[in-house]
Amino acid sequence: MTHWEYWPFQLLYVPIYFLWAFYSVKAKSIFFFNASNPTIKNGGFIMESKKAIYNLIPQQYYPRTELIKEGTSLEEIKAIIEDASIQYPCIAKPDIGLRGSGVKKINTVQDLAQYALRANFDFVLQDLIPFQNEVGIFYVRYPHEKKGKITGIVSKEFLIITGNGVATVEELIKVNPRYELQLKVLKKEYGNTLLQVLPLGEKVNLVPYGNHARGAKFTDGSHWISQKLENTVNEICLQIPGFFFGRMDVMYNSIAELENGKNFALVELNGAASEPTHIYDPKHSLFFAWKELARHITYMYEISVVNNKRGIPYLKHKAGMKEYRLHLKQRNKIVNF
Repeated sequence: MTHWEYWPFQLLYVPIYFLWAFYSVKAKSIFFFNASNPTIKNGGFIMESKKAIYNLIPQQYYPRTELIKEGTSLEEIKAIIEDASIQYPCIAKPDIGLRGSGVKKINTVQDLAQYALRANFDFVLQDLIPFQNEVGIFYVRYPHEKKGKITGIVSKEFLIITGNGVATVEELIKVNPRYELQLKVLKKEYGNTLLQVLPLGEKVNLVPYGNHARGAKFTDGSHWISQKLENTVNEICLQIPGFFFGRMDVMYNSIAELENGKNFALVELNGAASEPTHIYDPKHSLFFAWKELARHITYMYEISVVNNKRGIPYLKHKAGMKEYRLHLKQRNKIVNF
């Protein structure tokens, strides 16, 4: 209760709803976000396909990725990933995602069979990115400008435990209060493996995805913003047609190499629904979070207005409500999964 970073986002966003209402009245559309990123479905706010977004990005910036339609047989899936040269271990995640839910590391063909059997939605299979570090870089560019800017960077610490030769995996998890919050989910995923004693010095990454809801610790890395990094990020984003507002989740080797555009890969690109996730650094106050959320909603509104004046229509109310109902249906599928 005293750590606002764990509050449900519906509660955290209460003050932002009023700002959204204000901008909706000005735009004469609740769904003004549709115009923020014209080439991404619904601007990237709801029901956007990850594979469709990857298709906008030059191939050299992201790992090999294949779309698997719901109901595809295991033999067909095996043929697809073989043709794409995707190797085990790889990553499976819903094509239309929900805050990191449903993302799983696939180590074997048995894992793949189990995932495909349970998934009642389209999903993507993707090469495991070899770099150890991850950041989320928030990027904003007004449509009439050639140079965008980085408005925040979040550094992500994975849920990694280190063995001492005495304690079980479960006991090591319980040492860290942040990790212990994930214990119920980890028990479902790892079962009796949590009862094993981890050898001295051995490290295990239990959740290899930089997602706050899955136990990763977010720290504010905005001090890494530099002209060099901004130039590199801008160069990448200018190659993504119709992308003006959102967050790139990037795995990288070192900040110095990332600044120079070397040894990195995009985990994914998020549009209008992106959060400036550097707010979740435990050192930040709730008022800081509200200020940053308001700042970024304002960017999105202003970009949408400019694009609307250039001929990009806002989503009609009836169409927007239909998309929202589809979003709720998709959400239930992934939560139940």
